[in-house]
Amino acid sequence: MPAPTLAAPALAVLVENRARFLAFLERRVGARDAAEEILQQAYLRGISRGGGLRAGESAVAWFYRLLRNALADHRRRCDAERRALAAYADESATDAGGDGGLLEAVCGCVTGLVATLQPELADVIRGVDLGGMPLRAYASRAGISANNAAVRLHRARRALGRQIRRTCAADTVAALRDCDCDCSQ
Repeated sequence: MPAPTLAAPALAVLVENRARFLAFLERRVGARDAAEEILQQAYLRGISRGGGLRAGESAVAWFYRLLRNALADHRRRCDAERRALAAYADESATDAGGDGGLLEAVCGCVTGLVATLQPELADVIRGVDLGGMPLRAYASRAGISANNAAVRLHRARRALGRQIRRTCAADTVAALRDCDCDCSQ
């Protein structure tokens, strides 16, 4: 038996109150795009779980409960992302030996291998690691959030690391410093 969905009159009330819901979320997350995303997810959840709306209950009050839950989920995801990014930053500093960054730590073939990555991954490596652009500036230029840019940079570095290990047959930063593979000529 399919789950009951939201009745048309209740859905109409929710659509009429969209601006109020969006303002509620925006005040709490501080960014319109994040508020829009949370609202859209809450609408989807509300439509699919419409059977949770009891007879005589205000659709608006019920939806505000959904919004508060969606907001809590969003905050948990953001906290988890921050912890993961902080752990990655610690890991990156350790991997690089804390002595200067990607260019000093790897062989001369990095620039050539960047071109083998997916375009969006290559772009973030070129901008941030090779170009020295601050991550927030890159995010703004790319039209994405700073968190999204950090995740993209993490994925790009991992993909580049795989390419370097395949090409240079090196598993450590120290081995890359002494790389004499054909691509570094």
